Amino acid sequence: MVVTIHEAKTHLSRLIRQVMEGEEVIIAKGSRPMVVLQRAPQKGVRIPGRNRDKISMADDFNDLVPDFAEYQ
Repeated sequence: MVVTIHEAKTHLSRLIRQVMEGEEVIIAKGSRPMVVLQRAPQKGVRIPGRNRDKISMADDFNDLVPDFAEYQ
């Protein structure tokens, strides 16, 4: 779908929805294509508990290190 800059400003919410549904939207200045509106990559989506049972700590994690005993 090709739309003008004016149409893009007027109907931005609708165009975003269409892009999210997989449609390609090109924004043109007059009849000259300028930019493509596209979905941003979904990197780093955090899912609570995804690494459960993959990360562990040593049993002595909170024990004092003998070399630092004098700094208590």
